[in-house]
This record gives sequence, structure tokens and C-alpha cells, in this order.
Amino acid sequence: MDVKPMFNRVLIANRGEIACRIIRACRELGIESVAVYSQADKDALHVQLADHAVCIGPAASKDSYLNVENILSAAVTTGAQAIHPGFGFLSENAKFAKMCAECQITFIGPSSEVISQMGDKAEARKQMIAANVPVIPGSDDIVPTVEEGIELAKRIGFPLLIKAVAGGGGKGIRRVESVEEFEHQFVTARQEALQAFGNADVYMERIIYPAKHIEIQILADQHGNVVHLGERDCSLQRKNQKIIEEAPSPSLSSQLRRDMGEAAVRAAKAVGYQNAGTIEFLVDEDKHFYFMEMNTRIQVEHPITEMITNVDLVQQQIKIAAGEELPFTQEDISFSGHAIECRLNAENPFEGFRPSPGKVTFLHQPVGGMGVRIESALYTGYQIPPFYDSMLTKLIAHGKTREEAILRMKRMLFELVVEGVDTNQEFVEDLLDSSAFKRGDYTTAYVESEFLKHWNQPKEN
Repeated sequence: MDVKPMFNRVLIANRGEIACRIIRACRELGIESVAVYSQADKDALHVQLADHAVCIGPAASKDSYLNVENILSAAVTTGAQAIHPGFGFLSENAKFAKMCAECQITFIGPSSEVISQMGDKAEARKQMIAANVPVIPGSDDIVPTVEEGIELAKRIGFPLLIKAVAGGGGKGIRRVESVEEFEHQFVTARQEALQAFGNADVYMERIIYPAKHIEIQILADQHGNVVHLGERDCSLQRKNQKIIEEAPSPSLSSQLRRDMGEAAVRAAKAVGYQNAGTIEFLVDEDKHFYFMEMNTRIQVEHPITEMITNVDLVQQQIKIAAGEELPFTQEDISFSGHAIECRLNAENPFEGFRPSPGKVTFLHQPVGGMGVRIESALYTGYQIPPFYDSMLTKLIAHGKTREEAILRMKRMLFELVVEGVDTNQEFVEDLLDSSAFKRGDYTTAYVESEFLKHWNQPKEN
């Protein structure tokens, strides 16, 4: 395959810290960047950092960051040769990827066919079974009716999950404890799925709980080369939303780590995957692992993988999309030290994690020192709009050991000051200081089943 020339100009179909991250990667590659923004984001940092900026609509996501026609029009008007979707919004939208191709604009990600295949969770299960990748026991296909669901549920066993085939972000998921509540949860899951994704189809899985949520980062080029870059432990979650991630996982054996990495590569090859992707697994108490889903995009927590591998995943995404071959093999990938990421959100944990948009009246971010990284779109005076995800900043700490990384992250959180809006900073600090985190034996059940039961009152000064 002939290698395409590197792009001259890339449009970033996103906002916030990930848009800034992609713009910086482009600048380091000598590529001009095009920011798109809603009317609510006219003063956003990504707009100021980019070489070019185009307003694509009103504040609502459906009218701007999900407005395919306006985004493609901006790309054509500015002469962008490629579009990087970041995460969220259109990043896993197969129709958008297909429309990019039809407009002869490179979509920086996998093909629309692969996005469709892996975005359909029931179809993804079939693909993984065929590739000899362990999957969670459950339905082999979509579950069309309540009656068929109840019969299948009796065979799978309770408790179980009803999940949207087009799901993501914790939407369209319902836990079922018994036959008696099955119909209500089934109907509710379908309604949520239809509202969130425009697709009411659901499938079922046995609950692996408590569990470790482990994801494997892969890179795959257009020449058939696939490598994995180790795992990330994303088990500290609240309502299926990650809070703290670390790499490598403190609880995997060398053999389990190797088996999961090989399974992830096998999975990517089986579907003809290209670009960056993540295979997500659940690991049960007996250390058996099961495929959960594949994210066909860059992940929020990608920086911790970059810190321990010294591989720039976003730059590799762009190079792969331009037709370049991976510059390394699996044997070339090495891991150094330990990295932790904490997500800072505009929310009030003392009031049920109520979102807290508003003006940042003062900001001090803990830059400086070894092994410190911040991915942020904040600045003093920035007006956080109420229309989008509440994540503000990602703090990343790297150390030679896990203990060193933890101490470094604590130092960063100690120095961080965000005034004018409520944040989850104190909640993250306390979670980082919890005994379960220190031991590294926490699971997906920990935050909601244990930690929050004892963390419900503000501390005295």
C-alpha cells in the first residue's frame, strides 16, 4: 500500500481538553489545525489554540458538535484533509465516518464498517467468540421480546444486565435481580436506548460483580500490524463513569497481563481494525477475564499509557490515518514505571454530584516537577458552559513506582486551586487516600458499595 502524504490540515470535531490535546499533537507534527465550536464555546481554549476556527451552530450539542453537515462543511471550506473526532460526540458514529469517506476526507479512526460492527454490542460478542476471546455469558444476539428475555434470563441466572447494543456512557443499562422485575427493566432499558442512541435493541449478560475493569490499548496500522500497549485499571467508577485510572494495574499477574494483551490483539485482527482502539475486559474474583466491549476511538485515560510507554497515541492515530506503518513491533514496546490519572469534574459531591457550571474566578494548576502532566481547557476567567460533559481537567502523575506516582498525584492535588465553581477535588483526594486504593485491590463495586457510604459529609476546617 502506498503511503499517503502527511496531512497539511486537520479538523478537530470536538471541544474541551481533548480538542486541545489533538491540536498540540498536530502542531508537533507540523500540521495546521481547525477548531470547530458552538456559540457557547466562542471563548474556549481550543478555539484560541487552533490555527483556524469555525462556528458550527448554537450551544446544544445536536445543533453543533453532533451536526454532521455543519462539521463537514467546515472541513471542506477550510481545506481540511482529515477529521479527528476525539472521544464522545461523533467519535463512534459510523454514519459520520462513512460521510467523511464520501467527501474524500480522512476519518482519523477505524472504518465505518468496523465502527458499526463493534458498536453493535451483540455483533461484537459474536466476533469475539469467533476469535476465541472470552466473553461474558449471556445472549448470543439481540433479545426482541420480554417473553424470550425471561426464558433466556432463567438460563443465564440472576442478577443480570440488560444492555443497549448501541450503548455507551452507562446509558441503556438495567440491572435485573429477579423474574418479577424483568419486564419493567427490559422496557425501561429499551426506552433509554432509543432515546440515547436511536436504537432500542438490547442484549443480556450475566453480572460479573464485583470485578476489575481492565482495558487494553491497541494500535493497528493499514498494513496488518497490530500491537498492544499494556493495560489500564479503570475500576474506580461511580455510575459507570471512571474517576481514577492507573497503568499498569496493581492486581494483575504477569501471566494474566500477557493473556489479556494477546486476546486484545487477536480481537483487533479478527475485525480488521485500524487506528487506536481499546478492548475492555472484566476480571472476576477467580482471575478469569471476559470481553466487555471495544471502544473504537481514543480514550479519556490514554495519557497514562503514553506515560509508561513513551508512545504518543494521538500522533500515532494521525500517522496511521495517513497510511504510515507502525514504527515498532510488539517486542519494541516496553513499560516504565507507573502512571495515575484523576479526573476533575465541575460537580458538587456533597450535593449528589450536582453539575456546577460557572465562571472560573481563579485557577492554579500544579505544573512543574518530574512526572507531572495536565490535560486541561481551563483558564482564569473561563465560563464553563452548562451544556456539555462536566469533566474539566485530567491530572496525570508518573513515577518509577506506584508509591511514587501516588505521592506525586497527592502533591498535584494539594497544589491545585479552582475557584468560582464546585469540583470533585476533595472527593478524589479522599478516594486516592483510601485503604482499598492504597492496597490496589479495589473493584468496580468499591466506590458505590463502600467508599460513598462513609464519605457523605464535608470535613471540618
